[in-house]
Amino acid sequence: METEASGAKENSSSNSLLVPGAIIAAGALVALAVIYSGGGTSRPPKGAGDLAAPAVNNQTANENIADDDPFLGNPEAPVTVVEFSDFQCPFCGRFYKNVEPRLLDEYVKTGKVRFVYRDFAFLGDESTWAAEAAECADEQGKFWEYHNYLFERQNGENQGAFSKVNLKSFAKAVGLEGSKFDQCFDGGKYTAEVEKDLADARALGVNATPTSFINGVKVTGAVPYESFKVSIEEALANAAKE
Repeated sequence: METEASGAKENSSSNSLLVPGAIIAAGALVALAVIYSGGGTSRPPKGAGDLAAPAVNNQTANENIADDDPFLGNPEAPVTVVEFSDFQCPFCGRFYKNVEPRLLDEYVKTGKVRFVYRDFAFLGDESTWAAEAAECADEQGKFWEYHNYLFERQNGENQGAFSKVNLKSFAKAVGLEGSKFDQCFDGGKYTAEVEKDLADARALGVNATPTSFINGVKVTGAVPYESFKVSIEEALANAAKE
């Protein structure tokens, strides 16, 4: 079960070793986090995790951006934001609605930031199917239209919202050529690519969604836009010194 400020990690079997006092302390942190930001991360459907507020972690990493990862903005922008996301993740949906529009308006459209989307499809079959479908949409030049359509239609995890039938219907709704999309999707053309994104994310220490890297600095959780903006401004300042 997910909570409003869940910071649970992907693998959390060791959490059973936590002492009651630590659990109580963590609960207090969650209460404060809900009041302050309402942010969070998503975890897998199985296994309970300890609770923690979403945080900005000053951990640098090599994002290993592939040439075919969909992105918006100037490819030569001084700052690159890489988001690892799951289309079923409710906190990713919150990022899409509350952070992404302002990020695009203030930084991407002005040429300061390149925004890259990568999959961390870990919440079940429908996450994987949605990620593969979005890659097929990208093949026809409509990744972002499909990306938006998916996030606008989140409805629980593995409850049928992103069934294969629905994903094909979504393709037609955003103007994709149906038979070409179906051939791509049914043939599993991008299964390996989605799996590679997942493996790359784990290699970078990603274990929750959304997780972003701002010029290599790791930001975990659906943090408020104001906090996200601080990290971007720091990255811009550092880039200007180079």
